[in-house]
Amino acid sequence: MSLREVVPGVFTWPWFSERHGYDFNGYLLCHAEGNVAVDPVEMPDAVLAALLEKGVKRIVLTNRNHFRAAQALRDRSGAGIAIHPADAGFVAKNGVTVDAPLAYGDVVADFQILDAHGKSPGEIALWNGRTLLLGDACVGSPPGALKLLSPKVIDDLPALQASLRRLATLPAQVVLVGDGVPILQDGAEALRTLVRSFPA
Repeated sequence: MSLREVVPGVFTWPWFSERHGYDFNGYLLCHAEGNVAVDPVEMPDAVLAALLEKGVKRIVLTNRNHFRAAQALRDRSGAGIAIHPADAGFVAKNGVTVDAPLAYGDVVADFQILDAHGKSPGEIALWNGRTLLLGDACVGSPPGALKLLSPKVIDDLPALQASLRRLATLPAQVVLVGDGVPILQDGAEALRTLVRSFPA
């Protein structure tokens, strides 16, 4: 297993979660000013070697629960970890070094940081005009569709639904997800289908 280019300039690698029954996904956003790893998951030796060969300048976490293999990648690559301040405390308590805050409107590797809070208070999304990258705002399951995580792990369901309603207005062709199967065509429609399932 190694890195796979899922859309031009964006590489991914999976780690299968027996508990959830689907893949967790890490991403590498390639950029001339430095590559950014997003929500790195467990890394087999071949994946770690490929990441180090390509270079990782920064690690971005979309939410408090996606620290996963971030510290291990930081230790090997020297890349600093960034997360929204509202989720930083949880990550730090789990032994992960937080090097920098993220703010809505920041740009990393040509992706803008957007508000996706609700599942956790500091949840973010990344958007570059074509591709929307989501952490835990929703998951790709079953393949070709999007759904919410279990209500018991969502801090504020109405806030999350409002965040997804906003994100569903974007003309996303691709929706990359931290959990499950990415949507590589008609991503906006898949997101709108999810939003239409919410109570009015």
